[in-house]
Amino acid sequence: MQDTPIKYEIVKQKIEESGISNIGTASIREIKKLINEIEKASGEQFIRMEMGIPGLPPVQIGVEAQIAALQQGVAAIYPDIEGIPELKTEMSRFCKNFMNIDVSPDSCIPTVGSMQGGFSVFLTFQRLQKDKDTTLFIDPGFPVQKQQHRILGAKYETFDVYNYRGEKLYDKLESYLSKGNIHSIIYSNPNNPSWICFTDKELQIIANLAQKYDTIVVEDLAYFGMDFRQDIAVPGLPPYQATIARYTDKYVLLISASKAFSYAGERLGVMVISESLYKGRYPDLLPYFGTDSLGRAMVYGTVYSLSSGTSHSVQYAMAAILKACNDGSYNFVEALKDYGEKAHIMKKIFTDNGFRIVYDRDEDKILSDGFYFTISYPGLTGEELLREFLYYGISAISLAITGSERLEGLRACVSLVNRSQFPDLEYRLKKFHENHS
Repeated sequence: MQDTPIKYEIVKQKIEESGISNIGTASIREIKKLINEIEKASGEQFIRMEMGIPGLPPVQIGVEAQIAALQQGVAAIYPDIEGIPELKTEMSRFCKNFMNIDVSPDSCIPTVGSMQGGFSVFLTFQRLQKDKDTTLFIDPGFPVQKQQHRILGAKYETFDVYNYRGEKLYDKLESYLSKGNIHSIIYSNPNNPSWICFTDKELQIIANLAQKYDTIVVEDLAYFGMDFRQDIAVPGLPPYQATIARYTDKYVLLISASKAFSYAGERLGVMVISESLYKGRYPDLLPYFGTDSLGRAMVYGTVYSLSSGTSHSVQYAMAAILKACNDGSYNFVEALKDYGEKAHIMKKIFTDNGFRIVYDRDEDKILSDGFYFTISYPGLTGEELLREFLYYGISAISLAITGSERLEGLRACVSLVNRSQFPDLEYRLKKFHENHS
């Protein structure tokens, strides 16, 4: 342990000072702060793979549109809670052009990032049907969504999908839905943290069972278009982004500006609600929202109570970006391919030095290279690996906090790793392998 790229004494001291009792269950933000402290004390730069932060410049079309909106004075004006018409219209077009689904502009609701979109859904669906009080997570998943449930005092159940891909998913999913207490199913696609992508067959299984048991599907599309095995960039032409919306009429899609358009700092997402759900009537909403209309309860009850809408100027930014995508003048997928290329190189550096890819396949297909990948090292748990990495100037997060049952694994994010750091990453991993093999 003495012969490591970061001085042993510094790392040990900073871990003790952090107050983190278990590195393996520390939150992403706790890990980030710990790494910042070690970097400051050691003067050494880490290979930062813990945070899912965009590593590309924001889309300039959006920046220019936002500046123009601010210059026109929108900062002084409250936006309508349901969103500006331009954004709602362009999101409706975007859904048609890139997913081949029809949604009304009315049911496209801007939120303060997909984080608020998810929180709004969880809060509202708790009140939707009094005999259904539980969310089902198809894991692994985004840890904060479970934290949101805990804050709300909302019930949830979860299972790791790793051993239930393809036809096996049917029986596993039905074992939960058949209890009758599940109001909604949530997953991300592509998946954070594993980067698995559900196949059309799996999406149909989820949709068929959701309809059988009157369950709503919440699909987190934070990494829209980033399954680079197929290029969905041409508006109005296949292939399209895979989505549950083609197989069921009761869904909510969470579409974020953060990753697809590198616009994370302005906090904008769009919650897209299917027409039948948006117009649906649920009498159990009445005592809490004064209406039995789900769409009205969501917008004028939940979103209004949480934030009174989202930033006015950024809605113009998002509207301009979506319009450029819809018109075919901006190829958003091409701009994101750097993530996949970096992942391909980094995964090889890891596997060349004794590491394994934890989630490695979509049924019979090799997993796509993208924003995240998962790694393990023989003989070490995820917690042990994460702790050891700190002495080598490498950061990640444990799969243990994502609902994964693969406790030997870590999630690595490629976005903040510069290509100029690849030689240093290789050196550090070689040193790690020498000391642990």
